[in-house]
Amino acid sequence: MNKNSIFTLIGIMLIISGCGSQSNLVLLQSQKKDTLKQHTFVQSYEYIIRPQDRLKVAIYRNPELASQTSSGSNQLGQDMQEDGILVDTRGYISLPLIGAIKVAGLTQTEASNLITRKYKKYLKIPIVYVEVLNKRIYVLGEVKKPGPIKLDHEKLTLLEAIAHAGDFTNDAIRNNIIIVSKNREGKATMRSVDLTNFDQLNFASMLLRPDDVVYVQPNGWKEYKVTSDNFTAPFRTISEIVSPLVQLKYLRD
Repeated sequence: MNKNSIFTLIGIMLIISGCGSQSNLVLLQSQKKDTLKQHTFVQSYEYIIRPQDRLKVAIYRNPELASQTSSGSNQLGQDMQEDGILVDTRGYISLPLIGAIKVAGLTQTEASNLITRKYKKYLKIPIVYVEVLNKRIYVLGEVKKPGPIKLDHEKLTLLEAIAHAGDFTNDAIRNNIIIVSKNREGKATMRSVDLTNFDQLNFASMLLRPDDVVYVQPNGWKEYKVTSDNFTAPFRTISEIVSPLVQLKYLRD
């Protein structure tokens, strides 16, 4: 049996011996059998503003003036800033005329209505538009372009997220995609989606919300390759060091 065959056999034995325990390669593992559940997705969900969010706040004195004046002259000072207004750690933003106002814990619609009521003390027909600029979902694991995906609306489907991430890699597990979400109370939940079985798919389980994390797990072959490579790497290093010495000794002899 040659050296490569021995290393391969050892790698397979390591994989087999590790099947009953958790892997260092796979994320979001749990010992609880009921961790993964098909949680009910609330389709009427609207993003809740939080501290450190950035908001686009546009305030108009009168929408009828928009066709008669320049776009900047019918607004109050800020649109409010190109990169948005930062919600401070207490959950407040500061606006012209009305000063500090708490928006954390509100939806975008609720924040718009609150700011509109505040401005009615100063303006006859205030029109307020609020949008969270930093809404993201995150795709990790065996996709070609992992990372954050910016949302310009409240929802995204799992297939759209995978498309944004450049599709699966060849080492991806497609029948057990993990989605981590947070409810309004901030508690994290996990659900699993099998994209290989159309009959078991439902639209609710495919929907993603801001701050969701999609994790595509690596298959067993990827784990074997990483494990076997980690095991054989020291031997390759030793071989690379010793080989020139052996060749030198051979030339001297």
